[in-house]
Amino acid sequence: MDFSDIIKKYESIDFENVLSSVSAEQVKSVLAKDVLGSDDFLTLLSPAAVSCLEVIAERACKNTLCNFGKTIQLYTPLYVSDFCDNHCLYCGYNANVKTARKKLTLDEVEQAAMRIASTGLKHILILTGGSQRMSPVSYISDCVGVLKKYFSSISIEIYPVSEDEYSQFIKLGVDALTIYQETYDRNIYDSVHPRGSKKDYFFRLNAPDRALRQNIRAINIGALLGLNDFRVDGFLTGLHAEYLQDNFPFAEISVSVPRIRQTVARYTPSFNVTDRDVVQLILALRMFLPRVGINLSTRESPAFRDNMLALGVTKLSAQSVTSVAGWLPNSDTDGMLEQFSTCDKRSVKDIGKLLKDKGYQPVFKDWINI
Repeated sequence: MDFSDIIKKYESIDFENVLSSVSAEQVKSVLAKDVLGSDDFLTLLSPAAVSCLEVIAERACKNTLCNFGKTIQLYTPLYVSDFCDNHCLYCGYNANVKTARKKLTLDEVEQAAMRIASTGLKHILILTGGSQRMSPVSYISDCVGVLKKYFSSISIEIYPVSEDEYSQFIKLGVDALTIYQETYDRNIYDSVHPRGSKKDYFFRLNAPDRALRQNIRAINIGALLGLNDFRVDGFLTGLHAEYLQDNFPFAEISVSVPRIRQTVARYTPSFNVTDRDVVQLILALRMFLPRVGINLSTRESPAFRDNMLALGVTKLSAQSVTSVAGWLPNSDTDGMLEQFSTCDKRSVKDIGKLLKDKGYQPVFKDWINI
């Protein structure tokens, strides 16, 4: 049984009715437990749990300190190509966006790598648009070959590939995979992905399994908050993370909680996701899965990210640039295509200083391929 079998069992559930029927007494009963099940997790995501957020936050903070200490891992993304064959309605790389596209040469990849490495970061995330034709496995493999000279940990966030192709990446030095399902609701997924290879819901859903069967070290999953009710997608994300932890106990499993941000695609989210909603989701995730990593990206504001440090977050992106040429020396990024707009534009140095000032240890390297 894989996660696709599990999620099918939840497709007939009336989540709105279940969530609205949760009482304050049920929330308090969950908070009296040391170990939470999936029903307890859903209870903490209910509207009734909002009145208990301060109490939940205290518990979540203790769970985080117990399992992670006062450490925050830092990384940055490197976009190597923005060519895309998909038509995702919410994405700035949408194939419908008529603008000049770019793919870094290997020399440019090295130039960007040297600049990023000079910040002290040793964890890097490679991203491409969803065009396997323009950014084939061979090209991404060549990029990995350049980047492993500068970084201890290389993660990829690309189109889903076969198990053999994940094996190839791992042998070259890739140790982590980030892949967002975007939304776990199959009907919504189909509507926001009208054309392109990304339309295959289950091939994407089972990508973490394929990489983990080849013993990749770490997986980061998530839903794009705003496509669906955050409570439903948040709940199913948590179930997915639990499934991965249970079935691949050797791996480090992390969850991201990205909200839709403005892009040139000008997509208007169907669901408004407030700061409080994100807080509730992070707290519920930490209570349900005490050892899961939680990543908060530069999509969020500096103030919000700072305030979330004590409540469950364990990973932060820093000095993120979502355009392909953004890390190139002397590059002019005005008018360049961005996947999404970032809110926290602080440098790696500034974020490192902030963490130290707040009593946290910024982790620039905690893994190395041998």
